[in-house]
Amino acid sequence: MDLIYLDNAATTQVDERVLNKMLPFFIEKFANPATKWTSSLSKEVDTYVEQARIEVANLIGAGPDEIFFTSGGTESDNTALKGIAFANHDRGNEIISTSIEHEAVLKPLETLAKMGFTIKFIKVDKYGFVDSNEVEKLISKKTILISIMHGNNEIGTIEPIKELSKIVKESKIYFHTDAVQTVGHIPINVKEMNIDLLSISAHKFYGPKGIGAIYIKKGTKINPFMEGGEQESGIRSGTLNTTGIIGLGEAAKLAKKEMHLDNAKIKNIRDILWQKIQKQIPEVFLNGAPMDKRLSGNLNFLIKGIRNEPLLVALNEIGIIAGGGSACSAESKEPSHVLKNIGVKQEDLFSAIRITIGKFNSEKEIDPIVENLKNIVKKLRNLSPFWTEGK
Repeated sequence: MDLIYLDNAATTQVDERVLNKMLPFFIEKFANPATKWTSSLSKEVDTYVEQARIEVANLIGAGPDEIFFTSGGTESDNTALKGIAFANHDRGNEIISTSIEHEAVLKPLETLAKMGFTIKFIKVDKYGFVDSNEVEKLISKKTILISIMHGNNEIGTIEPIKELSKIVKESKIYFHTDAVQTVGHIPINVKEMNIDLLSISAHKFYGPKGIGAIYIKKGTKINPFMEGGEQESGIRSGTLNTTGIIGLGEAAKLAKKEMHLDNAKIKNIRDILWQKIQKQIPEVFLNGAPMDKRLSGNLNFLIKGIRNEPLLVALNEIGIIAGGGSACSAESKEPSHVLKNIGVKQEDLFSAIRITIGKFNSEKEIDPIVENLKNIVKKLRNLSPFWTEGK
């Protein structure tokens, strides 16, 4: 059987058109854009870099001068959280976030807490949604930043960012969103959504790994996270990853043009797949938001009576690659903090798998997925002393 890749929330295949756009910048157009004032080749490369910046800006409704290139989503999140915290400490020391954020947000918040900042966490409901009333209750005169992810990487829940950001529109509180899972997949306009800072990662929407960007609204008071040669207007020093930037720009350009059609295809595959799984495998339960309020390619579900690790290993052995949660914490043996915070029972925390569909998947893969999943689940349940159908 051909490989069936179902872990697109972890990373996506690079679009061939993106790769072709990048290739000349490895050998032919290899110059450092920082020397554009003395080198014609560098100036040419810089032109392409700035065009990529325009493409990223166009994708999210920003100005090109509000886009700064980073190494990916983790760096962008760290830049937003620590940069705002350190630059605005004179106004307050409180940051508000949610209990289901990615580790790239939670870990920096832990560090800031050790440095004297007060971190307040908003609880979410059983679907993973944030209640705007709960956000308002936590805001005080010392609050300087609110960080709420746009689309959850595990359960796919899409937060009502526009509604949530309205709460701070008239205040001096900055609003950041980790949009790593949503940029390039659903329409975003940072101006209409009242967003001050937004994190992007190219490899989540068919671009290369190791490159991302952060949107920082003009006028935002922020300290640089990386210091050195003053690249990226001093916000992010370091020699630019020109090949990655060109790839990010091309991926953004393609997403702007094609995401509507891609999403329709992806959603169709996901919905048919879920219908068949429910019909052929008993005792499976969706985690997270209803289908119309989650990322179009996301399926996170419990399979009663089994553990996800042997299931994922067995699927992998026959060429079906799926996930159990966040790719960035895959080495951890701890249960998903996201599932815990939406109220999944303790005994079910290791029984969830995450299937994430991408634009390179097809309908012809659905039946092999369901058939193999059904057979492996049956075998694992037969071996389990805890499984009784309907219990």
